[in-house]
Amino acid sequence: MPVSSPLVTALTQLADLPEVAAASDRAREVCTNLRWHEALRRRIPEASAESRVRGAWASAELDGARSTATIVRDLMRGARERNPDPDPAERVIHGAIAATAETEHLRDLVTRSPGQALARLHTAAAAQLVTDRDQLGRPRVEGEGCEEFADLGPAPTGAQLRARLDGIIELMRHASEAPALVVASIVHAEIAAARPFVVGNGLVARAVERALIAATGLDPTGVAVPEAGHGHEGGPAYLGSLNGYVHGGQPGVILWLTHCGDSLVAGAEEGWRVADSVRAGRLGQ
Repeated sequence: MPVSSPLVTALTQLADLPEVAAASDRAREVCTNLRWHEALRRRIPEASAESRVRGAWASAELDGARSTATIVRDLMRGARERNPDPDPAERVIHGAIAATAETEHLRDLVTRSPGQALARLHTAAAAQLVTDRDQLGRPRVEGEGCEEFADLGPAPTGAQLRARLDGIIELMRHASEAPALVVASIVHAEIAAARPFVVGNGLVARAVERALIAATGLDPTGVAVPEAGHGHEGGPAYLGSLNGYVHGGQPGVILWLTHCGDSLVAGAEEGWRVADSVRAGRLGQ
């Protein structure tokens, strides 16, 4: 058994705070209930594929790219041709689709080799967003900034950025040793705050959270839709909770963690609706 590191101890202490513990318990309960949905006895692949459709749609919406689940579903299954000259919103939607789809292949890698997982997710998310292909799959270098999540303040650079990215990788590496909701939520917030990539950080953060929730066994079926949960009270609530994490001290961190717990509850409820649709043969209607 691995020796508990100071990082794991700190995460466990956060998880023991009453508000966080209550949010975590609620999330775990609804994810457990989802796991036993009748449709998931034999049809997990079908349900998890639809979860990724709804997750990609919701993730793109959180980045301001409006669409519909039908459009995203048709794009993901190849039933709709992609615009050869996509506008900025379409580029975000394509990035959300690619990053969310990539999570299916990262369940083992996301904790065993976090740096590689981040690189693969960014390569998928930002393929049509970067101005220079050399920027894909690698952190920002000296002279490269990031304009995303501007409300969180200036994006860190240089040694500060490297330290934050090292911390994110360490969090992911210890994910199986720490409370699942807390570690997935902190990784999500740290990617948004550090903005390690020139573009596509929100898409990567939400995809990493999805992968970690599955890898740690919180939602082993991959049918919950955490991205939809983050948007269930609207984009301003999501961004406001992230702002609390960055600027609000411990109360702000608690606000973010309870938001994530509530979001996973909403995401699991969306997963239940996915499973109901699979059982009834009504997907896409």
